[in-house]
This record gives sequence, structure tokens and C-alpha cells, in this order.
Amino acid sequence: MESRETKLVLLPGIYGTGELFSDFIDALPREFAARAVHYPNDVCLSYAELLGIVQNEVPASEPYVIVAESFSTPLAIQFAGMNPLNLKGLVLSAGFATSPVRGALQWLSPIMAPLLAHLPICGIGAKILVPESKDPESALARMRVAIASVEPKVMMDRVQSVVGCNALEELGKIKVPVLYLQATRDFLVNPVCLEEMRQVKPEIEVVVMDGPHVILQLMPRQAVEIVADFVRRL
Repeated sequence: MESRETKLVLLPGIYGTGELFSDFIDALPREFAARAVHYPNDVCLSYAELLGIVQNEVPASEPYVIVAESFSTPLAIQFAGMNPLNLKGLVLSAGFATSPVRGALQWLSPIMAPLLAHLPICGIGAKILVPESKDPESALARMRVAIASVEPKVMMDRVQSVVGCNALEELGKIKVPVLYLQATRDFLVNPVCLEEMRQVKPEIEVVVMDGPHVILQLMPRQAVEIVADFVRRL
């Protein structure tokens, strides 16, 4: 597939905004075009409801590749499992088809989530997950702002969606090539998630990157090189 004919549709992480793809988009070769999808941060929407947003955002008559990160990867798998017209490939960054939360936390989350929704959990989570940055324009600073901007009830609803997700059946139905970007310092997604996915779809191409969970934001140039190479081979 010729890359000049390819559009990239970018699906965001749990913060829901496509604005954090700006560095990734800026690093793309001029032959690529990209569209970043946004989710409303003041309305609780299930994966099924978000699927409608994705369906409305993909090109109607042009070939495209979906690049999904973290929270959006089960959604992207569900969409790709329907084998929509013109979809040529799927990129999953720090992704999962089943809950990345394992053990006691998985069972406690439905109980804890309603309580956490009344706390400033988004602001707290931003400080825990994203290191402090002295540069207000840096990717780290922008990520902290994005996470903190999500209404607590929406964030907790998304967490519950993640904990309860299972898209393995849809994964097995995907007919297009799949690329998986795995971060060596990903402390949020259990490595067993990739193992489960490869049991269903052994042909998944895996590239390991020496970075954190948010590799598309903190390693945009390296990620672009890998994604561009994948797309050019479709």
C-alpha cells in the first residue's frame, strides 16, 4: 500500500483528547495525513457508545490505518473486528484486549470507583502518572493538564470500562495486519495482556520500545518511524 494514499486515525488514551498527539503528528513525514479523535470529557460513554464516534471519524472512501493507544485499544479492536471497508491496518500502543488490571485490584475496582469519583482523583492521578515538568509547553505538562481536565465521574467510568473489557473474540476476527508497540517501562499494562492477544492472533507484529506507557507522547519521533515503516509495508 502506498503511504501517500494513507490516512492515520488516532484514538486517544484515557484522557480522551487528541491534542496530545500533536508531537506525533508533527513528526510524521509529509506523505502522511492524520486525524486525531476526541472523546467528550464531561459525559460518561461506554465502549459501545464511543464506537459510534470512531465510526463517524474514519474516512468514508479512503484507505486508512487506526493508531490507538491504551484506553482506546479495546475499542479499536472491536472496530477492526467488524472488518470495515478501507481499513488497511491497526496499530496498538501499550494496548490490551482484556483488563490490564489483575489480581485483587480488578475485583475491588467496581467497589472503589464510586467512592473515588467524589475525590480529585484526576488531579492526583496526573501527579502520580506524569512526572513534574518545569516547561509548561512540554508533553509532560500538557498530559498533566489533560488528565486533570477530565471530570472524575468520567475518568472512573473509563477505568471501569477498562477493567471490564474483553475484546479477544473481536481480535480473532481482524483480517488486517496488526502492529503492537510495547513499552519496556509500562507499569500500567500487564505483559500478560500481549501474551493473551498473541494466543488469539499469533501473527501480531511486536516492536519493543525502551520507554514508558505513554510512548506516543514522550517518544513521538521513534514511534513515527516504526509506524511509518509498518504502513509502508501494507
